[in-house]
Amino acid sequence: MKTGRKKVLAVLVIIILIAGWFISFFGIGDKVGNLGEQLKYGLDINGGVYVLLEADTTETGTDLTQIMNQTKSVLENRVNAMGISEAAVSIEGTNRLRVEMPGVENAEEAIEQIGRTAQLQFYLADGTLALTGDGISDSQIATDTQNGGYKITIDFTSEGSNLFADATEKAFSGSVTPTMTDEQGNTVDSRAIVIALDDEVISAPVVHEKINSRSCEITRPGGFSETEASGLSALIRGGALPANLTEINSSVQTATIGANALALSVKAGAIGLALVLIIMVLAYGILGLVADVALLLYIQLVLWIMAGMGSVLTLPGIAGIILSIGMAVDSNVIIFTRIREEIAKGKSVRTAVDMGYRAALGTVVDSQTTTLVAAFVLYLFGTTSVKGFALTLMIGTVMSVITAVFITQLFVGLIADSKKFGTLAMFGISEDGSAKFMSHKFNFHFVENRKKFYAISACVIIIGLGFALFRGFNYGIDFTGGTMMQIEMGQEVDIDEVKDTIASYELNPTIVYASDNHSQVIIRTIKDLKSAERTEVVDTLQEKYGFSDEDVLASEEFGPTVGKDLRRNAIRSIIIAALVMLVYIRFRFKTWKFGLAAVAGLVHDVFMTLSIYAIFRITINNPFIAGILTVVGYSINDTIVVFDRIRENSKFYTNRKQNIQLINDSVNQTLTRSVMTSVTTFLVMVPLFLMASSELRGFLIPLMIGVFVGTYSSIFLCSPLFYELTRKENMSKYQQTLEKSQKNKKKNRKDDGITV
Repeated sequence: MKTGRKKVLAVLVIIILIAGWFISFFGIGDKVGNLGEQLKYGLDINGGVYVLLEADTTETGTDLTQIMNQTKSVLENRVNAMGISEAAVSIEGTNRLRVEMPGVENAEEAIEQIGRTAQLQFYLADGTLALTGDGISDSQIATDTQNGGYKITIDFTSEGSNLFADATEKAFSGSVTPTMTDEQGNTVDSRAIVIALDDEVISAPVVHEKINSRSCEITRPGGFSETEASGLSALIRGGALPANLTEINSSVQTATIGANALALSVKAGAIGLALVLIIMVLAYGILGLVADVALLLYIQLVLWIMAGMGSVLTLPGIAGIILSIGMAVDSNVIIFTRIREEIAKGKSVRTAVDMGYRAALGTVVDSQTTTLVAAFVLYLFGTTSVKGFALTLMIGTVMSVITAVFITQLFVGLIADSKKFGTLAMFGISEDGSAKFMSHKFNFHFVENRKKFYAISACVIIIGLGFALFRGFNYGIDFTGGTMMQIEMGQEVDIDEVKDTIASYELNPTIVYASDNHSQVIIRTIKDLKSAERTEVVDTLQEKYGFSDEDVLASEEFGPTVGKDLRRNAIRSIIIAALVMLVYIRFRFKTWKFGLAAVAGLVHDVFMTLSIYAIFRITINNPFIAGILTVVGYSINDTIVVFDRIRENSKFYTNRKQNIQLINDSVNQTLTRSVMTSVTTFLVMVPLFLMASSELRGFLIPLMIGVFVGTYSSIFLCSPLFYELTRKENMSKYQQTLEKSQKNKKKNRKDDGITV
């Protein structure tokens, strides 16, 4: 591209960047709200609606447990089908369910949607039941090109398809005497198939032929509106409830990470981002300024895409954004490092930029694609919080490649073409050709010291597993359930003050507001408090705040929001993601050994994280899942960058004896980049950790552990593991014979010692 066109495009990018941030902060009058208004937030960040429902059933014991578990599953399907991402459904007591729905403001409307029995029935015109919802496998909406608006498509099971074929054949014969009426109260056609939802007729289409198919469509003149079609489709797809549900209590709840958590998080996040922007300029000069432009555009694109998709931003989603910010910085650091390496070889700035980009492109694509593959698998097979993390990570990964490859290249190319700015000094290079920032060439012997690193990891994991086996993990309220009390305090209260009031009971409670005026609170604790113990806590609060017994709106046990199914699903998603990444790495690197070493490092990171949690008794709550997912995303990205350098350098180390030197040099060459990426990722999190509430700190701890462990393994373990896998094939036959002989001698000495 000619320089003139580059300049025009660069100016256009700057205008878009400035205009975009202006709209993000201030919106456009009444037409377009600011970014904060456009985004949807989860219950954990900005509150939402919670509903307590009671099942109307006479079952007891194991039968009741089964019905409640089935009802919980159906409700989870429904709220997900309604587009309420990150909703939480938990069992309280024996026959109650609590549903928490982020981003929903109308409790009554939400209850109406999720609590309906939603029994779909197909009748002949004379009222003969032909088919029930049990014969339905799926339902979606589609544009109705004939009637306008939308239509509902229904897919049948094998049995349902046969029953529907029989019904349409009989209806088409004209032998049915109509007795039913349609939505307007008119008698239906004798050839109609009457479709009713909870005994309410929603459509009575006329059959024109026998329908012997696995699917059909619900249409009406003028078509359904999108809202009507989506609602009906969601209820049909959600299935029938095993038991009718009655509302016991409902309310609008504040954020579970504390009041004003969103505003505080935005402020802390802005400070963290500013620190990253500053350190990039200090480290890379004008190149760092270019990276800042790309990073600001990247963040803007990610957030507006999420707003446009209607995605719900939750804590796991924030984890994905933090991780993808680190990766966006990483892509630029890889490019800048390569450019500086080319300059150090004596290339001109212009030539170094071209060659540096070509050399870096493969590494950026490989590392980001591997992460994208992992995120896609996690989204495909994950649920709730796993999907939230995976979606933001996918969006962030794609945008980081676009901004690094196209935007950064555009501006760096313009700078290189400039006589004023295309100098060594502007690119952070001293007159002697060395980099001004972290110019020291590392020469650590990673392979030779690998057994020390193995020993460190083994000690931590063994100690951690020992703690986990004999003392157990410190499971939090999300995993165990516990006791819940909802109280109307009669006045505006401070949550920290409430905690101090009941501190003597050592409940370690989670407390959130349940009303807009901050007078109603929900107190949850992991402890299984008996009735008398709950009464004591309530009495203590009554002495302080003077509310009556009638103001205790609920006091009962509740089940875990992170159930066995969610845990099992998260583990399964990670395993599948690891296998898919293994196949991709094998395809890209032409050998299984890189993939095996990377996956082995991933397994190590998960066990290291678990061990750290066990040793330090860190509470395992819902954020723990985000931490493990961060380990998966960060570790594999970091490792692939190192492996890509090993693959590239291998053509310069043709002697098999140089295998150790090859690996050591490759890790040392990427060490600055590994440290820089980790530092910038931590910088985003530090202000959040220092400024936010204790609940938000509990979310950041697993992220920090994930970044630390992922960096450690990619530098100190994965490359030595790759050496172990390739060691024999790089040994001469003489060396292999000699090593085998030495092993036999050791074995014989050991056997001799045992005999004596």
